[in-house]
Amino acid sequence: MLSILLIVPLLGALAVACLPDRTRSIAFAVSFVVLGWTVFLLTQFNLSDPGMQFVENYTWIDTLGLSYRVGLDGLSLPLLALNSLLTVMAIYSSDEKIERPRLYYTLILILNAAVSGVFLAQDLLLFFIAYELELIPLYLLIAIWGGQKRAYAATKFLIYTALSGALLLAAFLGLAWFGGSSSFTYDPALAQALPIGQQLLLLGALLLGFGIKMPLFPFHTWLPDAHVEASTPISVLLAGVLLKLATYGILRFCVGLFPEAWQIAAPWLSYWAIVSVLYGALMAIAQTDMKKMVAYSSVSHMGYILLAAAANTPLSFSAAMIQMVSHGLISAALFLCVGVVYKKTQTRDIRVLEGLLNPERGMPVIGSLMILGVMASAGIPGMVGFVAEFLIFRSSFPVFPIQTLLCTIGTGLTAVYYLLLINKAFFGRLSPKVQNLESVTWRERYPAMILTIAIVLFGLQPGWITRWSEPTIAATLHHPPAIVATVTRGN
Repeated sequence: MLSILLIVPLLGALAVACLPDRTRSIAFAVSFVVLGWTVFLLTQFNLSDPGMQFVENYTWIDTLGLSYRVGLDGLSLPLLALNSLLTVMAIYSSDEKIERPRLYYTLILILNAAVSGVFLAQDLLLFFIAYELELIPLYLLIAIWGGQKRAYAATKFLIYTALSGALLLAAFLGLAWFGGSSSFTYDPALAQALPIGQQLLLLGALLLGFGIKMPLFPFHTWLPDAHVEASTPISVLLAGVLLKLATYGILRFCVGLFPEAWQIAAPWLSYWAIVSVLYGALMAIAQTDMKKMVAYSSVSHMGYILLAAAANTPLSFSAAMIQMVSHGLISAALFLCVGVVYKKTQTRDIRVLEGLLNPERGMPVIGSLMILGVMASAGIPGMVGFVAEFLIFRSSFPVFPIQTLLCTIGTGLTAVYYLLLINKAFFGRLSPKVQNLESVTWRERYPAMILTIAIVLFGLQPGWITRWSEPTIAATLHHPPAIVATVTRGN
């Protein structure tokens, strides 16, 4: 059942590459089939089972200890659904007249399969292969269809994320070597049997690798460049899905494999979270490019997930899961809105833009969606961003009170830089430099509208996200599932 999520997009990529006509329609249909199958898996998922479900296990390369072992649990299912949804949105929002469409849509479908492979892999080497495979299509998508400095941004992205993969491979090889294992099957018992010194060494390599990918300060510099140069659909995937590979990896491998070492490192990680939250927010305030501002906000919001993971409680883990889904939806909606603004005005500079909410000659619907998006990102009640941030602060405060209070400053700073953006670009009179704008079609509005509806629905019903992960979180942290369900639903 799970291999379908890998085989269908890869076969679709092959079909798109070979067929000269209707490549966009084929790619969209394939991505929609993958989304539909993901929804089917949601309906078949056993909420009372905390372990891996739909497991497939085949020997692949026995001499390397590599097996094709995939499975699905509550940590990976919400992110798998997010990947399927945003791939549909990215293909739908792509330019109909894009150059070299066969290569473009082929790479997006390969990227979808690689990301699904990361969330499904239950073999460490298989995880690494999928983790590295997504670099190739994403690098090409930035380098070929990006902006003026696309070569620089794509190369920087490749170097940073390749280093991330190298650190992960070193940690996985070290785990097998220290543990004397001939296979790379995901086995927490093997890792926890190691001396604490070896656990800390391996955990450090994993943290550096995932910290580059998240990204956390000071490994973040590749992200703003990649976002600014990438096209809008690729920014949607990059912020909405690709950053979650690292946050998922921290929960799955850092905490899941090395809980004892994690407890030792957690206080230091909480301080790392503070730096990333505040630095990302302050850098966002200094930006005049709308896209770069949203990119730096991702650096800040990834710090919240690290804080929740460091707290290491059932509620904080549920909060981290909500924040991952929340950030994926919100950042994707914001990048879609910014993309429409840039397409119509040919600028993202908030010093030039003004009055875009003008109902007659501006873009009032896109402006309204943008306002809803920034409200969600700033944690306004009624939206999923509020639920995620409130639960993170609520769960982290008993463990790290000072660090949590300092991180809450980031929420206030988020409101500051997004208010600057909205006030300068959307309010006031329409700037003479961007008058006589082309009207925004409904086709350009639909993706952001769909994501905004999801943001509001999950804000009103956050249990629709947490219910999938509660049993897995309880098993990972050795807490009864009833406790997790109670604290996340507020009963």
